[in-house]
Amino acid sequence: MKPFVAAGALTDGVITPETIIDDPGFIEVQDPYHPGKKFVYNGWKKLGLVDVRKAIAWSSDIFFYTVGGGFGNQKGLGIDRLGYWFKQFGLGTTTGVDLSGEASGLVPSPEWKQKTFNEQWYTGDTYFTAIGQYAMQVTPLQMARATSVVANGGKLFTPTLLADRSPTFTVVPVSPDALKVVREGMRQGVTSALAQAIDLSYIKVAAKTGTAQTGTKNQYDNSWVEGFFPYDNPQYAFAVVLERGP
Repeated sequence: MKPFVAAGALTDGVITPETIIDDPGFIEVQDPYHPGKKFVYNGWKKLGLVDVRKAIAWSSDIFFYTVGGGFGNQKGLGIDRLGYWFKQFGLGTTTGVDLSGEASGLVPSPEWKQKTFNEQWYTGDTYFTAIGQYAMQVTPLQMARATSVVANGGKLFTPTLLADRSPTFTVVPVSPDALKVVREGMRQGVTSALAQAIDLSYIKVAAKTGTAQTGTKNQYDNSWVEGFFPYDNPQYAFAVVLERGP
């Protein structure tokens, strides 16, 4: 999810390519209802000072908690704009592929939580949604399609398996400059960060890794990589998921 959050935040002016956020491995938020009590939200690793490109390449949870929900002096997108941008990239709805039984996925919202659990929405819910956790549900096809928007400069295509069908698409209202920055971050992920396994000698790939806990006790991981190639003239987008790894 982080490339799409970055693209939306850059387009909305919440951050710039030069914005630096400190990632100490966690953030603490004061409980507004219980003075002296704090909520601690952990990241996967202490990464120090990161800009948006490094945050994508190294998958900084703290950077995207902050950009998604706000922290300290840094304004966040908020859950409404997060939901807006996720849906602009085709998440939370079917892709329209010419196959039966396609799943739509889910982009959670305060209204959904109230209806489903009869509970209010918290900042922590926004943080987790911003990194694709909490109640986010996606399909590999949705992720490949959303990644293609980053690769092709803003076109959300309707996928098809029929060779003679004319391609159709809608234009995502995202800044081309924002997408360029996101592509650079995804390329850094391959050349120097978490996706180095696909740093290939014969073709330039840009990619983003991801891990989503699943199972009744979060005892399994769905391990993802999404990306596109060739980097300089993208022709293909992909998404691969290893389900329920240990």
